[in-house]
Amino acid sequence: MRKPSTWLLEHRRNVHSQTGEDGIIDRILSVLPARNEWCVEFGACDGAFLSNTCRLIEERGYSAVLIEASVKKFRELTRRFGCTPRVFPVNAFVGFQRRDGLDALLSRQPIPRDFDFLSIDIDGNDYHTWHTTVEYRPKVVCIEFNPTIATDVTFVQAPDPGISQGSSLLALTELGKQKGYELVCVLPWNAIFVDECYFPLFEIDDNSPARMRTDTSLVTHMFVGYDGSIHLVGAKQLAWHGVELDEGDFQPLPKRLRKYPGNYSQVEKALYAGFLLLTSPRAFAKMARQRLR
Repeated sequence: MRKPSTWLLEHRRNVHSQTGEDGIIDRILSVLPARNEWCVEFGACDGAFLSNTCRLIEERGYSAVLIEASVKKFRELTRRFGCTPRVFPVNAFVGFQRRDGLDALLSRQPIPRDFDFLSIDIDGNDYHTWHTTVEYRPKVVCIEFNPTIATDVTFVQAPDPGISQGSSLLALTELGKQKGYELVCVLPWNAIFVDECYFPLFEIDDNSPARMRTDTSLVTHMFVGYDGSIHLVGAKQLAWHGVELDEGDFQPLPKRLRKYPGNYSQVEKALYAGFLLLTSPRAFAKMARQRLR
């Protein structure tokens, strides 16, 4: 008998993680038939704050490569793990090219290519760093997605270290399939994948993002009324800035013109044509062409 798609969520537990990852990762690793007890995390921060690997290192005896780009946070990381022989702190930025990608950084460390667990959390270019990791193949991957993006939307930010937009769960799921990984658990902003060869062991009947994702509380939906009005539903805020989104700021039409176009008076039709001419010449030209047909 197959298990519920979201059965792993029953094992949520935080020691250092943020939304239950510690317990779920522990349960996932227990399902694997063989483990080498190596893990990798970037950005690792100070090694403990909201970490998905600290518990594995301190309680499970895992060896680890911990990568952190910030010099300040790296100092804190080395203070915690610098004297632990099986932990290898690395102060580096994980890029998207052969010379600076994860493959290049790990090639300098004594880690097996099929290490057990990889955690990716760099607030933006997570998709691209995983995409360009090809020489190393972790059994389990935990990667951050942008939780404000609706589940059925495919979005990938540009591969640019200067921006921080993130990627959607659906985009990461599609990338995972391209790389031979299957989705096994979705937390509020982390998705966990396993190598497809292990996926049958989890007995999940439907691992589609729509079925696996249970928390969409940070998503804002926008829709258009027949009268051209814009409506917002859901979180209605900039999640990381605390700024509320006001529907009034998103109205492209003046209030006088917020009617179904078929109900415009002659005066309103003239006003609408003038509005288009001033604000959207292409739309005005399209309307003019339609009238000439």
